[in-house]
Amino acid sequence: MGLTQGQRVRLTQDIGLADAVAGASGAVVGFLSLAAGTAGTVERIDDRLPESHEVREYERLTSLLEDYGHTMPEASRRRLEEEIGVLEPEWTAFRERGSRATVRVRFDNGFVLDGADEACLTPL
Repeated sequence: MGLTQGQRVRLTQDIGLADAVAGASGAVVGFLSLAAGTAGTVERIDDRLPESHEVREYERLTSLLEDYGHTMPEASRRRLEEEIGVLEPEWTAFRERGSRATVRVRFDNGFVLDGADEACLTPL
């Protein structure tokens, strides 16, 4: 998507906090969420979202095969190729999805959302 710092954005979906808000007695008094359509300003764009374990493992194993596959015994090379084959669907999905950034947004209502996937925001 390519969001930039200082850009005005709007939430594309409702976002709720993971924990319920508890009162002094410990009883749940409510649940806080930001509604889709809430507008704000991008304050910071962080590094790309971390890759899954499967994606990192696919990269590691393919690198191993490319660098040392020609020196491996046949059975070891076949087993490594099989392991790569099992991880390939995850790798393909990652490549199609692309890497996304996380952002910090200060909404007009004063709330700050940090570490949000840029896919949940759209430029105004």
